[in-house]
Amino acid sequence: MQIEGEVRIPSGCAISGIMNKKGKAVPGEYIIRSISLMHERSNGLGGGFAAYGIYPEYRDYYALHLFFDSIASKKDTEHFINRHFDVSDAGKIPTRKVPSIKNAPLIWRYFVKPKAARLDQSELDEEEYVVQCVMSVNKKIKGAYVFSSGKNMGTFKGVGYPEDIGDFYRLDEYRGYIWTAHGRFPTNTPGWWGGAHPFSLLDCSIVHNGELSSYQTNRRYLEELGYSCTLQTDTEVITYLLDLLLRKHRLPLDIACSIIAPPFFKDIERMGSNESALYKTLRIIYGKGLMNGPFSIIAAWNNGIMALNDRIKLRSLVAATKDDMLFIASEEAAIRTVCPQPEHIWAPRGSEPVIGRLETGETGFGTVDVKEDKAC
Repeated sequence: MQIEGEVRIPSGCAISGIMNKKGKAVPGEYIIRSISLMHERSNGLGGGFAAYGIYPEYRDYYALHLFFDSIASKKDTEHFINRHFDVSDAGKIPTRKVPSIKNAPLIWRYFVKPKAARLDQSELDEEEYVVQCVMSVNKKIKGAYVFSSGKNMGTFKGVGYPEDIGDFYRLDEYRGYIWTAHGRFPTNTPGWWGGAHPFSLLDCSIVHNGELSSYQTNRRYLEELGYSCTLQTDTEVITYLLDLLLRKHRLPLDIACSIIAPPFFKDIERMGSNESALYKTLRIIYGKGLMNGPFSIIAAWNNGIMALNDRIKLRSLVAATKDDMLFIASEEAAIRTVCPQPEHIWAPRGSEPVIGRLETGETGFGTVDVKEDKAC
């Protein structure tokens, strides 16, 4: 079977995101309806969703979602998990039969906390410990892949059109305060379950439309810093770049955006001295983190959502608001199908981030209480 990095099929993708700024839960059917309207943007080789606030009863546990190719890989992985984590609950992720979804792997989830003794021995903070464990499984255990590892959130993805993937995972039964979705038309990959979007690490998830011409530079930069880019996909690189800038280096989100999609030097020269010095310094320190090529992305965390275009906007991206809701999509119609009359709708400029933050008093990457609400 051909894997990521061995195939090139030039085309595009569809992305969509919905957020309630008050942390109220929105039914999964809304994000499914939004992404399904852009059906023609994908070709059935990948679809997926990320949802936040879906595991309130396990809000203090890391929810590990895994694909297994065989019972043997599952046993090897569970042996690893039991050595490194205390497991509160485990089981198959609920699915339903969908005629178009075939050859699904074994799909399980585990609600875990790091073993205290192991964590102390590692001399790592809790999040870095989890990251290292996730990367160890994905790199060393053949036939196993951790595709979601955050608290009170989960990624659900596979090979198929996004609306069919949503039906397969029974996402109409879930409620979340942030949703993102992706319809895949692979550009350099054959399409397989682990390579579908969203790509996630801890509570950070990314959906992406486009292609990074800077991929090799970005990948080598990340591998110098200890990341293992096992999938050979742009989305993996984007996720790790944001993890580096936000979690490890603790930079503000707007600064992180100005690193991956920075102003042109001609624009920097027109800025005031302090602002100009800041952007020049960022280019010197984080030059290898600049993402080049056509792209639009939606990133989400437990405390908010962000959308961003490349510097000259070579991929479509539209945003809208109504009351406490924020909507983002590749096409305006994908917003209006769930919110027919938004109060404000606009197309963000190139490298102009759209940032939605939870209005709950949360300042870090924590979780929020979930309440029921309708989208629009």
